[in-house]
Amino acid sequence: MVSVRSATRTGPLRPVAETLVVMTVVSAAFWLVGLLARPLAAYLFVLSPPTVVHPWTLVTSVYAHAGVGHLLSNAVVVVVAGVPVAASTTRARFHGFVLATGALAGLAQVWLGGLLVPTGVVGISGAAFALVGYVAAANPAADALGRAARRLDVSPRLLVVAVGVLALAVTVVFSPAGSALISHFVGLLLGVGAGRARLLRV
Repeated sequence: MVSVRSATRTGPLRPVAETLVVMTVVSAAFWLVGLLARPLAAYLFVLSPPTVVHPWTLVTSVYAHAGVGHLLSNAVVVVVAGVPVAASTTRARFHGFVLATGALAGLAQVWLGGLLVPTGVVGISGAAFALVGYVAAANPAADALGRAARRLDVSPRLLVVAVGVLALAVTVVFSPAGSALISHFVGLLLGVGAGRARLLRV
């Protein structure tokens, strides 16, 4: 007999490794197509307005990367933050979380950033920041801080503002120049919210 838990859970390295493989394959395809026809590469892989014209880029843009350095830097964050998240959830939930947060963060960048300058986005960094946010929010230290805030009768509104300011500071400090700040910020907030709700717990 096989228990339900063992049937639905895998080792934490497997979904992280699968994510890295998809990132590498999709990025390589993006680069290859870009060498042959840059407009086609943008059409297939870059999330840009109007998103309804090429909705598949909600998926492909998450895993495509602008260059090897971009790919490697995001891969490091995915490994460091992804392993503890994957250890607490199922393979399907891990992949769903990465794709959903990556797509939503990308949409935020395109929609909000596009109010100033029309832009396109590629990369898994929004999801990587979401993984970091999840790890930060779904741990005993965060629980202890929450209990302390309740004992001190801190206003929930003040807590939300404090979390937002802290998330903004983390985003600015850990985002390289020229990166998608809105995507990183939204990804981090999504991860914090999911972590506090223990959304991926099984």
